[in-house]
Amino acid sequence: MASIQPVTTVFWDLGGVLLRTQDQKLRRAWEARFGLEPGALAEIVFDGPTSVAAMQGRASDDDVWASVGQQLGLAPADRERLRADFFAYDVIDEELMAFVRALRPRARVGLISNAWTEVRRLLETTWGIADAFDPLILSAEVGLVKPQAAIFHLALERARAEPAQAAFVDDFPENVDAALALGMKAVLFRTPSQAREDVRRLLEEG
Repeated sequence: MASIQPVTTVFWDLGGVLLRTQDQKLRRAWEARFGLEPGALAEIVFDGPTSVAAMQGRASDDDVWASVGQQLGLAPADRERLRADFFAYDVIDEELMAFVRALRPRARVGLISNAWTEVRRLLETTWGIADAFDPLILSAEVGLVKPQAAIFHLALERARAEPAQAAFVDDFPENVDAALALGMKAVLFRTPSQAREDVRRLLEEG
């Protein structure tokens, strides 16, 4: 019977895992203004063609918001107010980040995020967490997006890890399934405490 390979690398997702929206009230207020259903604004911002292009490095953050503003019929000043309000309550989970940092030197820690171009600057300055991750894989910089297998292969290559030696934490089932399909271990994020426990369990196996 083949032995289980120990996990030597843990990859984390950013949005929805380490960075989460703590209060939806400003987004809900904008949705009420436009007669949108709860959650519809996030779909407009993140699922539109310009946003998809931005995640692949083919459009800028400004391009995304210009498209959103045009779709909603906003004047430039209102568009910028929406842009600020939309992200106003996005907060890094410092307790979870402390856990992530504490994984080293026991395991290598990486990030795989579907992210627009500006996220690199935010990770390095505003949030100050870029130093915790090596490799740091941002879709806009590599032109690949989850759940494409290629972005996981790139992350594994840069981490110098075999799939069976790597774990991945994400809040989207399709991304977790993509990692599992490559032979990686994976955790579907539901709560910070659940994710911590699942990662600890994976590290103790093998």
